[in-house]
Amino acid sequence: MTDSLARMQIADGGSGNGEKWNSVDGDLAEVFDPLNFHQAAAQCTLRLWRYLDDSAVKGLDLVEPAVLMKAARELMTDERERVADFDEGRLGQIVDLYLNTGIQVHSPGYMGRQFSGVVPLAGLVDLVSSVANQPSSFYEAGQLPNVAERLMAEELNRLIGWDPAEFAMVTTSGGSLANLTALLAARNRAFPGIWARGVAEEGGRPAVAISEEAHYSVSRAAGVLGIGEEQIVRLPVDGQGRIRPDGVVPVLDAAARRGLKVFCLVASSGTTSMGAFDPLDELAALTRPRGIWLHVDGAHGASLLVSERHRDRLRGLAEADSLTWDAHKMLFVPAPCTLLFYRDGDAARGAFQQRASYVFDEEPDVYSDFDSGDKNLECTKRPMIMPLWTLWSVYGPALFARKIDHLCAMTGQAHRMLRAEPDFTVLHEPEANILCFRYDPAGLDRTALHRLQLAIRNRVRADGRFFISKVDLDGVAALRVVLMNHRIGAEHLAMLITEIRTTGQRVLRENAARDDQKDGDQR
Repeated sequence: MTDSLARMQIADGGSGNGEKWNSVDGDLAEVFDPLNFHQAAAQCTLRLWRYLDDSAVKGLDLVEPAVLMKAARELMTDERERVADFDEGRLGQIVDLYLNTGIQVHSPGYMGRQFSGVVPLAGLVDLVSSVANQPSSFYEAGQLPNVAERLMAEELNRLIGWDPAEFAMVTTSGGSLANLTALLAARNRAFPGIWARGVAEEGGRPAVAISEEAHYSVSRAAGVLGIGEEQIVRLPVDGQGRIRPDGVVPVLDAAARRGLKVFCLVASSGTTSMGAFDPLDELAALTRPRGIWLHVDGAHGASLLVSERHRDRLRGLAEADSLTWDAHKMLFVPAPCTLLFYRDGDAARGAFQQRASYVFDEEPDVYSDFDSGDKNLECTKRPMIMPLWTLWSVYGPALFARKIDHLCAMTGQAHRMLRAEPDFTVLHEPEANILCFRYDPAGLDRTALHRLQLAIRNRVRADGRFFISKVDLDGVAALRVVLMNHRIGAEHLAMLITEIRTTGQRVLRENAARDDQKDGDQR
């Protein structure tokens, strides 16, 4: 050791004579102490155990923001001058408040959104990822996550059907970002000079064709790319919310006459509104001769590939160019975990074209071959593949297939039960686990029917037993259930139908009484 280095060591608290020293002061050492972490983890695990063990029918306890702000503020330490001592009670109250004010995704009463309760083991692996903190865009930073990503790509591509030597997959933070990235790759293929010269110099008017039922992230991505709203080509859908193949060519021809160059058609495998699956085989037959990139937004429904019973919903996927697949939806892992697949691996590298010496190697080798930083927007990216790969490794694909099959079966059961009720109208036949319907007693006009659905949804949510969502279909609100919980059975569906009917009748009585009162006042 040089004299100068020794002097620095002594100044920082070392002895300079070979004795062990530690430059971390006591406050920081306490925070990072493994025993303290063990105790804190035990606190959290106990509460999560109780949370998972609770089979009560619960929806959402919607707390006024001001009330929740006050409760949360009271849990914040007043200490500002030093690191506060660890308060086990404070941590317990924070976790309790977190769990109690969230959507109860593990309850049979949760039927409202497209995120699900995770397989508990996946949560533990996510904890390991958080503490180990290995960003996974580059192999050297996250070795196992990058290997796991390659392994899961191979496993899932067997279900897609692309050439194993040609395809590519990257993980990214959410379906919205995956759709944006795929559109970038498609645009850059159609307009090779646009990255360097921009839209004005490249020539042509880039346009995207999307379903009227496409997720809003697609039109948002088009906006980010500088494609104006007038250059988003809208494709007609049928009564089930699926793109009508017979309407595609006329729309594309009309767009061409307007001087638009449609470089990508976005199909949906599981629309957000009704869970509709577009006919991929027919769309591929229309786009391929025109050189149009076919991107499939399968954020919700791509997971049906894991099920032998339901994978036919994605028939024709092998002819598409790219696929967005949210594992945090129907593969039951923590969000976000989105998989973006490309049929042509070279196209994946075409989405981005920057180079940076501090992360990209000048001389590629066996390690950098696993890097994904050149294919996704994120430089620092969570090792989001680890929970999925661990579940697949420990339990195998049957875990996911069994749960998906159950959810689709229960949605079919809900469809049959509602059709048997004369005061309900079912709006489509479910293709997966999403179902839309209305409480529809006779004699209501469109405006009154719309307001009734909104009132029912809000009151059911406020009552706290069931959490359902709503969506506008043909300009009129509809009630919407998304079955994501394997605990849901026919008895829970019957309870929900009864609650909706009771709530709807109460709203109608109150409206009638209010109208009578108004008429009396006018007399």
